[in-house]
Amino acid sequence: MSLVELIAQADDWGLAASGLACLDRCVPVLGGDDDVLRPLWARLAEGGDWRGPLAEARSALGAAPGDAATAPAPGAGTSHEAATLTRRMLDAVPAGPSGAEVREWADGCSVAALQVHRLLDTAHADGTRSVAARREGRTDAVSTLTSPLVAAELRRQVRILELLANKGAGPVGGLRQALDVSMEGRRVLRAVVSRRARGHH
Repeated sequence: MSLVELIAQADDWGLAASGLACLDRCVPVLGGDDDVLRPLWARLAEGGDWRGPLAEARSALGAAPGDAATAPAPGAGTSHEAATLTRRMLDAVPAGPSGAEVREWADGCSVAALQVHRLLDTAHADGTRSVAARREGRTDAVSTLTSPLVAAELRRQVRILELLANKGAGPVGGLRQALDVSMEGRRVLRAVVSRRARGHH
């Protein structure tokens, strides 16, 4: 099943977790620490209102390195663009993890996270069209989408949605497994961001 199909079939809770996972993996481009979104994950697991934790996360990331309002360093244009995409994901988080806004946000986060990984992959420069084709599961995109970062991010997004859709593990169990997958991706992206930062000094 393609990523687009998995998103279309997901319920509000799964969409909220999927979107949050995409944002969580991209936090390193804003200079955020690994725990900045943990209160949001906890509130999602409890099924409560997440407006409080969301406001705290936005405040914590407001002056983080890589903020979209900060002028990029020379040669750091792609990193600045990646930070802008991540900032938009954070700014667009719905007030609650349910409703029509969640579906639109989760789908937007899926695209944005893939674009962030495309921008930060120094080995390849894939276009927007190839990213969209891969999300739709079109086989003709396999030869054009060669970015290892994007391919890995796509697999993580699919895996997370599959875990969240597996009712056998229970909501909390599925969420914990999804968080583990997302944490792995965040470590990878943090290492990439660190290497790029060293390269510009």
